[in-house]
Amino acid sequence: MTMYNPNHIFLIGYMGSGKTTLGRKLAARLQCDFIDLDHVLEAQVGMTITEYFAAHGEEAFRVLESSVLKNTPYAEKAVISTGGGLPCFFDNMEWMKQHGQTVYIKLNAKVLAGRLENNKDDRPILRHKHGEELIAFIDEKLAEREPWYNQASIIADGLSLNAERLEMLLNHK
Repeated sequence: MTMYNPNHIFLIGYMGSGKTTLGRKLAARLQCDFIDLDHVLEAQVGMTITEYFAAHGEEAFRVLESSVLKNTPYAEKAVISTGGGLPCFFDNMEWMKQHGQTVYIKLNAKVLAGRLENNKDDRPILRHKHGEELIAFIDEKLAEREPWYNQASIIADGLSLNAERLEMLLNHK
């Protein structure tokens, strides 16, 4: 069994919170590997998450996503971006907490909706939602997911978060 490694930093949060963008920048600052688990999953199955979801359904996707989390070989030092729902299924959140530091990039529904409004083609669950309907949908999903997200070792306000500030939070943990 792999033990806790403080050099494994798992970034969690809702889609659009900046896990991938911030993760790349943080990994560059820390001079370590960056791993986007969504990209690892897509490479393993040879299709996009959207295509996999459509072909196999959410349950099969969540099983595969959990397997990718637990079976990806991580470098000694790595920043890992996770899918938005990953912490909320099976024992994924507990597993991440046992194997590294977890950082919840927290943003409210209105900010997330603003970020996602023009980037919905890759996110079929949001495709036909706009304005207040989109905000309400995200708000509902955040309410469902925050019991898991809030278990993170660090909860970071995503509004003014950059790689430098995130590094400081990690160093003061």
